[in-house]
Amino acid sequence: MSHWYGFRQFIGLESTPVSHRERLVSLIGGIICVLALFAVSGYYVHSAALVPIVASMGASAVLLFAVPHGALSQPWPLLGGHIVSAIVGVTCAMWVPNLIAAAALAVGLAIGAMHYLRCLHPPGGATALTAVIGGPAVSELGYQYVLTPIAVNAAVMFMVAMLFNFIFPWRRYPAYLHRLRRPRHELGLAPINHEDFVYALSQMDTFVDVTEEDLLRIYELATRRKTPP
Repeated sequence: MSHWYGFRQFIGLESTPVSHRERLVSLIGGIICVLALFAVSGYYVHSAALVPIVASMGASAVLLFAVPHGALSQPWPLLGGHIVSAIVGVTCAMWVPNLIAAAALAVGLAIGAMHYLRCLHPPGGATALTAVIGGPAVSELGYQYVLTPIAVNAAVMFMVAMLFNFIFPWRRYPAYLHRLRRPRHELGLAPINHEDFVYALSQMDTFVDVTEEDLLRIYELATRRKTPP
């Protein structure tokens, strides 16, 4: 058993229990979101470019509907991450003649830009890469790619995620709305404040995809649990 546990830890197998209801909600949200993206994209992008353009947004849908309270799923990472990555990708495509070098630079520079602008969003890497290897239908757009479809699609995703997650009482998007539903003074966690979390995370020196509210909630649930006799 200990070997199996160690193997699960090594490969990162998810151990957090999630209800079937929650998984079904995530599934339905992803379907609705992608349908909305295709509907909106069809107005301003010709069909040959739809598949590579929406592909990176499909990755964002996983975050917004399966992990709506996660730090990487929030509006600034979603919007900023895609827009900044699109700018980087188009720039590399236009100024670096070698396709492989342009692709590598686009992804690497997009990661760096997202880090420094505090909008780290993994699908942004796909957005930057698509600007380079998306083919003529994408390259012909130039910097228009940043606004349409990327910025518009990201905005559509934000609206769909906010409206869809609001239907379910245990979900809110952005996570700030979830925090408003549960004021911090009700948690009984006064000894732990924002500065404590900032300091603790700075000591780890790595990006943690958990919001402050989720950390507080985990702490509350853990400390309320009664130790068996």
